[in-house]
Amino acid sequence: MDIRLVFLGTSAAVPTLSRGLPAIILQGSSEQWIFDCGENMQRQMMATKNSFHKKTKIFLTHLHGDHILGLPGLLQTMALLDRREFIQIYGPLGLKDFLVNCQQSLKFELTYQVEVHEIVKSGVIVDEEKYFVETIKADHTIDSYSYAFEEKPRPGKFFPEKAVALGVPEGELWAKLQKGETITLSGNNMVNSYDVMGPSKRGRKIVYTGDTKPFKDFVDFAKHADVIIHDCTYDDALTEKAELTGHSTPSQAAVQAKNAEAKMLVLTHVSARYPDAKLLLEQAKKVFENTIIAEDLLTLELPT
Repeated sequence: MDIRLVFLGTSAAVPTLSRGLPAIILQGSSEQWIFDCGENMQRQMMATKNSFHKKTKIFLTHLHGDHILGLPGLLQTMALLDRREFIQIYGPLGLKDFLVNCQQSLKFELTYQVEVHEIVKSGVIVDEEKYFVETIKADHTIDSYSYAFEEKPRPGKFFPEKAVALGVPEGELWAKLQKGETITLSGNNMVNSYDVMGPSKRGRKIVYTGDTKPFKDFVDFAKHADVIIHDCTYDDALTEKAELTGHSTPSQAAVQAKNAEAKMLVLTHVSARYPDAKLLLEQAKKVFENTIIAEDLLTLELPT
């Protein structure tokens, strides 16, 4: 499937004129996955032409306001636009109470069903046909979780000339072979998927830390990620402040990406004290060259 990352908000704690509050969308062809939900994200979704009606799962790292206060507004906007598709929302304990209290206080009705799943431990929380989502307890000032979205192995290249040579007629049988099935032709001749397909391809892996300082289990959790999206609130000179507030610096994020053997590091959750984040980028690139700073509305296409 085609997937792309869209950064709707990349600031930390407070918005700036150029950065909104944390929100990321991973867009698939028929489904989308939202990670954190900062204020004003509906407008950012409009600016990046993201759908309010698409099949959606929402993953919240923790219940600090900059990561969650956009959720009631997003849900209400979807209802006002007459959304019908149900939504699944995942986050730490307390999420259900937050949503119930918001709905009761604001007195808005939804046109669709919302399923809330509160996370109480690390592990796989979503397991679908083509992908799964795993979470791990991060190290912040309150309960916070990092997420890994990972595709399951994808079918290799289909060679139609091999199918023709084996007597497989074009159509439904080709589709079955491409799905990995074994088919039986007339005369009880069997054709296996591997007879006409190249080797399977490793699925893509995207890891989002949320707010956290470095923690020891993260490297294994993020191993061989295609993209790590990492907290980078303060520069290296403020390592002590980052430690006290449960955040990371550029060099810390870069070490994590390097040790995880990731392909790319994207720094986000940038403090408002950095109107120009060039310093953060420079510090990270000394350790891990393939690093970029996320900006609002940045879109990354993930190679197939």
